[in-house]
Amino acid sequence: MLNSLLEKIGIQVLGFLDKAGDFAVVSGRAVAAIPRRPFDGRNLMRQFLAVGVNSIPVILLTSLAVSMVFAVQLVYGFKQFQAEGLAAQVNGLAIIRELAPVISGLMMAGRVGSAMAAELGTMQVTEQIDALECLATDPIQYLFVPRLLASAITLPLLVCLSIYVGYWGGHFLLVAVEGQSSVIYANDFYKLLTIRDLYIAMTKAFVFGVIIALVGCWRGYRTFGGAEGVGNAPTSSVVTSSLWILIADFFLTKILLV
Repeated sequence: MLNSLLEKIGIQVLGFLDKAGDFAVVSGRAVAAIPRRPFDGRNLMRQFLAVGVNSIPVILLTSLAVSMVFAVQLVYGFKQFQAEGLAAQVNGLAIIRELAPVISGLMMAGRVGSAMAAELGTMQVTEQIDALECLATDPIQYLFVPRLLASAITLPLLVCLSIYVGYWGGHFLLVAVEGQSSVIYANDFYKLLTIRDLYIAMTKAFVFGVIIALVGCWRGYRTFGGAEGVGNAPTSSVVTSSLWILIADFFLTKILLV
């Protein structure tokens, strides 16, 4: 019984290490292929549209809802200490440092990462990727690089949009509902913020964008098993990307705030 248990654990560990090594190799090839020619500008523009522009409505609605809910919680909490005036300051700090990059990253993992995994997974099981190799086209460069660049560049821009929407979400709750002064809210929102906080948010967004693209493309690229495999690839991509986003958020916060 003990030997059987240890054998199962060993198989799981070896399987995990094998996948981690494969992901590292494929990711390294993708990063190394970025400056290599030929450069497919048309494909990159299509990915900017799919990853960035088409994600704007989702980011807008999510950021607005989360910022309003967070403002409600802050007001309720600070009322216990008669310190409602601190709500705008804490709201601004939380939105820029954590809420905007993390919520945007998680939503992009669900929307964009799953789409990448499904698209590349379909290409893999229908042998379209094999056809690219037969045409002397590097599938890593052709499929990974445009998606990686689009995700890494557009997510910081979407986070900026999320911060802007988060400001107005908090403004609605604290000014229109709670009756605080609009001028005081505007001053307090930025009172605790520095350029370093924006740098932290942009760094997190860039890293999250890289994680989403690499995990989504890798899961699609390694899809097997026909329709069932294509169905499992997006789910695995979203779960893996979300976990790594949260893990990376912790370590980036610890490193960047030191």
